[in-house]
Amino acid sequence: MLKASCFKHRLYFKRPSGTSRGVLNSKDSWFIQMWNSEKPEWIGIGECSLIEGLSPDALPEFELILHEICNSIHDICESSSVGDLNLLRWPSIAFGLELALMDLENKGNKRFVDEFVGGKEIPINGLIWMGEKSYMKQQIDQKLESGFNCVKLKIGALDFDEELSLLSYIREEYSNDEIEIRVDANGAFSVVDALDKLKRLSDYGIHSIEQPIRAGQFEEMAELCAFSPIPIALDEELIGPFNAEMKRNLLERIKPQYIILKPSLHGGFSGANEWISIAEELKVKWWATSALESNIGLNAIAQWTCTYDNDLPQGLGTGHLFTNNIDSPLYVSNGKLGYSKSGIWDFTLFETR
Repeated sequence: MLKASCFKHRLYFKRPSGTSRGVLNSKDSWFIQMWNSEKPEWIGIGECSLIEGLSPDALPEFELILHEICNSIHDICESSSVGDLNLLRWPSIAFGLELALMDLENKGNKRFVDEFVGGKEIPINGLIWMGEKSYMKQQIDQKLESGFNCVKLKIGALDFDEELSLLSYIREEYSNDEIEIRVDANGAFSVVDALDKLKRLSDYGIHSIEQPIRAGQFEEMAELCAFSPIPIALDEELIGPFNAEMKRNLLERIKPQYIILKPSLHGGFSGANEWISIAEELKVKWWATSALESNIGLNAIAQWTCTYDNDLPQGLGTGHLFTNNIDSPLYVSNGKLGYSKSGIWDFTLFETR
């Protein structure tokens, strides 16, 4: 008999992390544990990552819905499948259930893709959080000294000229060929001045900009994608209860150069796979990033990414953000994420549940 339980775990940032939507000091994840009563020693673990103000299912009834599903998991899987549940409004739950079942099928060993656990490393971008100019410079120096050749700067909170000076600081030392710069505005630009800011940013050899204006302004975003001197990547624009038809219509209407995929926000790997299938058909490139999951979710996303032939740097460098993350075999070296063959998981958090 299939059984499941769940509990909340609050992850604390080592340092407050700023975006144009505000400063993050902590964020919540809900862990799902799943097992078969005939083999209770094999436990599959899934993660539902919630980000206030971003996750569509960060709602008051989230906990009730998740508990109801866990309490009924045997009946659900006996009569149909988790994939048959209508979880469009609950994408992080869909991801958590999908991951828990996948892990259980692999005897709870967190090893899903041989290529990744066997030694393949994934190039990732070095994430630079918003903050005082001196702090952002410090982060930039650390990432460059650590061997990253792609950095991503959160912009939109400082004075724009100060942000340009940070980009100038990088370009004075490193050419476009040496360091790739991505920027993420999180929708901070206004429609009125967005194109002008994009033109000014283009002086610094920017690879791409994520979500320059807030989501939902479809005609304005389509115009920016058509005329921007910098390729545009959609991020928040992709969040919502989209079926395949809506996804296709969105990409055909806006015509972005890139899309950013977060399985926790898109209904798990099945939802993200659907985005990829449509995007590749329309010649839209993509990369994956985390929704600030713990190492449980991050590990699964990294291994899923390895199943695709995608050599773009991924946004998967979030494993060292938290003071109370779950110790894992994941490591970052020279701007790449890998899985140590000698590393071990620390499941102490789950043993008391």
